[in-house]
Amino acid sequence: MTEPLRLGYVGCGFMAQHVHLPNFASLPDCRLVALAETRPRLAGLVAERYGIPTVYPSHLELAGDQSVEAVGVSAGFAQQGEIAADLLRAGKHVFMEKPMAVSVAQAERILAAAREGQARLMVAYMKRYDPGNVLARETIRRWQDSGEMGEVVYARSHAFCGNWLAAMDPTELIATDEKAPPYSYTGLVPAWLPPDKVPGYIDYLQNFTHNINLLRYFLGSGAAVGVHSATFGDDGMTGVVVLNLAGVPCTVESADIAFHYYDDHTQVYFQNGWVHAWAPPLFQRAAQSRVEIYEGGAAHRYTYPLADPLDAWQYREEAAHFVHALRSGAPFRSSGEDTLPDVQLYEQIYRHYLGRADD
Repeated sequence: MTEPLRLGYVGCGFMAQHVHLPNFASLPDCRLVALAETRPRLAGLVAERYGIPTVYPSHLELAGDQSVEAVGVSAGFAQQGEIAADLLRAGKHVFMEKPMAVSVAQAERILAAAREGQARLMVAYMKRYDPGNVLARETIRRWQDSGEMGEVVYARSHAFCGNWLAAMDPTELIATDEKAPPYSYTGLVPAWLPPDKVPGYIDYLQNFTHNINLLRYFLGSGAAVGVHSATFGDDGMTGVVVLNLAGVPCTVESADIAFHYYDDHTQVYFQNGWVHAWAPPLFQRAAQSRVEIYEGGAAHRYTYPLADPLDAWQYREEAAHFVHALRSGAPFRSSGEDTLPDVQLYEQIYRHYLGRADD
């Protein structure tokens, strides 16, 4: 198809303004045609900045706009899944922020809505679109297929994060004194989760779902996932989770610390080598994960390859992927179906943490 994708967007808060709206607006094969936002003054100012001709006060009205082919969604961590389901049911293809859902039940409802509306869902796991991570995955999968480095013996994700806003330009954000409507997690989080544990659960899955998803992407685990143990502190997110992904033991080390930069890296160990990727700060543009490849044996060689394009930003790459996949019919690299095992893992992790693994 030669016509630009006619894209609507729901929400114009922090992530929408700093990341998604400017990236979609920059793509020559995409046209922003509608915006839905509950705060009217903010909606008007943002629509003016990006030349968006139509503004709606709710996503349901946008869903009824027959000229809109696809919709991006940035909203509250639980509510965005409900918004996505409404749009999918209306036949709109959806690009949504992670997490897709805060419970398996909600995830299954969202996927059912996609089937009902015969629409496609992509979840914005931007780490999968970082060229460095793509290079790391290609190396890992090549070694898995060839056996040249032996078996995969262990994988580790370290996510202490620190200043996740490092390298961000704060002047880009348009703000008003309007308040967003309050929202509730009632009926959306797992029914077995005690109310006092909901904040920790939401913080964990919001912050560290990227790391779990990237491990699955590197290892090609699909739905072959399980949890061995989960130990957290009082905040419900600082600690260590031990996973089994396609038969590979993995750990996720998680914390939020007062570090001036961004401390997030993933390493996959083979019997005779490893692949190690360090994530750049989220808002650092023209940056990719730094990749170290160690090959053992006679050479004992370290290499630090760079991936093309060198000026890529993972968030812009995922936006371009969404548009290209819809126009070409290619599969999404982070589809809703592929995201379901992540949601299953959230619940399993918290069941282990609360001593309810056998419930």
